[in-house]
Amino acid sequence: MTVRAAWLLPGGSGPGQTREDTRLTPVGTMTPDGELTTRPGVVPGGNPFAATSAGAMSLRIGIGRGAVQGTAAQGAYPVAVTSPETVTFTDGAAQFTRIDTVAVHVYDGLYDVSGQTLAAIEVVEGQASATPAPPVLPAGYLRLWDVTVPAGASAGTGGINWSTALTDRRQYTTAVGGIVPQGAAGTYAGAYDGQYRDTGTGLERWNAADDVWEAYPPPAAGWQSYTPTLSNTTLGNGSLRARYLRDANRVAVAWNLAWGSSTSGNLPVISLPVPPASLGGMRWTGTCTISRGSGTWRAGWAFLADNGGAVSTYAVTSSAEITSTLSAAGITMGTGGWVAGDITYEVAE
Repeated sequence: MTVRAAWLLPGGSGPGQTREDTRLTPVGTMTPDGELTTRPGVVPGGNPFAATSAGAMSLRIGIGRGAVQGTAAQGAYPVAVTSPETVTFTDGAAQFTRIDTVAVHVYDGLYDVSGQTLAAIEVVEGQASATPAPPVLPAGYLRLWDVTVPAGASAGTGGINWSTALTDRRQYTTAVGGIVPQGAAGTYAGAYDGQYRDTGTGLERWNAADDVWEAYPPPAAGWQSYTPTLSNTTLGNGSLRARYLRDANRVAVAWNLAWGSSTSGNLPVISLPVPPASLGGMRWTGTCTISRGSGTWRAGWAFLADNGGAVSTYAVTSSAEITSTLSAAGITMGTGGWVAGDITYEVAE
């Protein structure tokens, strides 16, 4: 036998379960799909159950392993195909296209009327129609591929165009706690809170409270505005805008103070959106640029200590020192001038 299933009645060399079947089938794979049910699917690794042409009306299914869910009372069956299997499709209908399904089918005479204990790769024929749809599969089947069979298709007319007829329906399953690969089943509910799946470009985590898959890790919140407290400068009819971005324990802050006709004082001290982490004497520096409203710009610095809740700004003097006093830096601010700066610092988790 090349199509095997575990947890069937022992059958020795005949249909049933042998020791070899138990070794080859993935008996440890079990992602819950409910209290007593398992998520059916293909076990990842290589290209399991690959489909290749075996003739005008025949398809070869490659080796692979998976889990097939029966009814809730029946349970799930680990399965393995240890040598490629070939299936043949009946000729196309006279008028309409149909969609057939290639599936793994587990027979268990204790639960069905087959009187057999075995697994097989089978073609389940769909209904020919002007709007064809794949057949609905009962419990005990694992869908692998859908095949479009055009009207009139036969070996004598060229058969099935395998380059366009195949639709990959392999969904994947893993052991509980494992990350489920993308596969063909992109839309399905998670089984438990904290389950992960691979989307092909990243990870998603199942939020059971909201019944939704969420990107993991969560995307950064993006830049946000905040209203800082200003000291060392009297704003008057000027304006102050500040934005920040938090990523885990890292915060970036940027600000712009527009100097109005009634703005006065010296270089600003601007409060922070999130207090810095207390690290026993850590300091952070940033940049500051000063426009007087006309003429050249002046360079400056931003400074923050871990025991402070505000960032101070400084201008560079002609002697390459820094000061927060505008007159000491030889700067006279005019209407239309501005002070812009930024700093990045660490916060407590």
